[in-house]
Amino acid sequence: MKSNEQWTSKLGFILATAGSAIGLGAIWKFPNVVATSGGGAFFLVFMLFTFGIGLPLLLAEFVIGRSTGKEAVSAYKELAPNSKWHYVGYLGMILCSILLSFYSVVGGWIVLYTIRSFTGQLLSPGADYGQLFTDTVSNPWIAVLSQGLFMLITTMVVVKGVKGGIEKASRIMMPGLFILFVILIIRSLTLPGMAAGLEYFLKPDFSRLSSEAVLYALGQSFFCLSVGASCMVTYSSYLGKNEPLGKPALSVVSLNVLTSLMAGLAIFPALFALGMKPVEGPGLLFMTLPAMFEQLLYGEFFIAIFLVLFLFATLTSAFSLLEIVVAAYSKGDSNKRVKGSWWTGLGIFLLGVPSALSFSGHPLFIWGDKPIFDWADFAVSNVMLPIGVLLISLFVGYRFPKQRLEQEWAYVAPGWRMGMRLYVFMLRFVLPIIVLVVFVNGIL
Repeated sequence: MKSNEQWTSKLGFILATAGSAIGLGAIWKFPNVVATSGGGAFFLVFMLFTFGIGLPLLLAEFVIGRSTGKEAVSAYKELAPNSKWHYVGYLGMILCSILLSFYSVVGGWIVLYTIRSFTGQLLSPGADYGQLFTDTVSNPWIAVLSQGLFMLITTMVVVKGVKGGIEKASRIMMPGLFILFVILIIRSLTLPGMAAGLEYFLKPDFSRLSSEAVLYALGQSFFCLSVGASCMVTYSSYLGKNEPLGKPALSVVSLNVLTSLMAGLAIFPALFALGMKPVEGPGLLFMTLPAMFEQLLYGEFFIAIFLVLFLFATLTSAFSLLEIVVAAYSKGDSNKRVKGSWWTGLGIFLLGVPSALSFSGHPLFIWGDKPIFDWADFAVSNVMLPIGVLLISLFVGYRFPKQRLEQEWAYVAPGWRMGMRLYVFMLRFVLPIIVLVVFVNGIL
């Protein structure tokens, strides 16, 4: 059954797809990796990999979804009937469910901190923000309730469908995200002593570009675009048959790279201007940034902006993670969508409760030397996503019907038949090797 959901415009598709791709990693981890791995040298390598590797993989998911107009599982069934390829769609559903289960935990923390910032309960002179964060994540009631609130917001948007929910929210959140970034960048670049942070972030230093950093850039080149989970298969299935694929794909890749650049420009100049050390991950958002904004004039205002920015980035990614599961259940039926969204949202919330309780200190939620939260992250990022990327590359390279691929390629690069041959060669022989290298490096 062909989905009756459609994006209202190409812009809506680009904003929603970019929102799916732009997540927490692009804002709180990637800039620090850039700064500590050669600055501009790493950023150059990352851009080359993203456009040379990530873009072809993104297009692979686009052609699967747009060619069939169906969600992931049904799309693989149509293109490769009487085969096992549709299990790639099921893999995507499982992957997205696990990912959203612990991603929603972090989303809950952000919701809670956002509320605190708007009520004036976050910044306080001399406060121990590290202890505040520890107290927040270790309190089981706070952790579970905030995660539930984040899942409630996500589900309420997905229930409303593609046009009335995901696209409408993305049209507000994505421009809002970039506007907020511009405000923060202007503030950061007007601080005395900001030049040291700018140099630290962007000055090319190839001597610091290690083999480990290059491998990270390789992995990020496709992970940062949300490929491998078939989310983009589902999103592109809502695109009209006559819409071009090449320009939207380029736009999504460019917006993702731009976001990582803007995050660095907003964070590092301010950190160095205030004599603070750069960090990554939750420590940046929940400990370092509050301490930094506490020292600034109108700090409450700017920390609120940053938290809203993080919340927008987290929610737009969460929409796509929930949508792939809901779409497979509802198959375009609006009545099924409502029921499927609520039940799926509830199921993923319950699945995420152990991750939410991972920092409570209870031994039940710690396996070996890691909390359940970290194990879920490892399973998704280091195992399932690389496998998903590999299978999608091989599917389009070997199994996608040639005539249909030629029809789709006409919307990617009109008149450039030789380009399709090069593209198929990359999907068959080049990209699988790269993905395997990243996969082996990730599990060792």
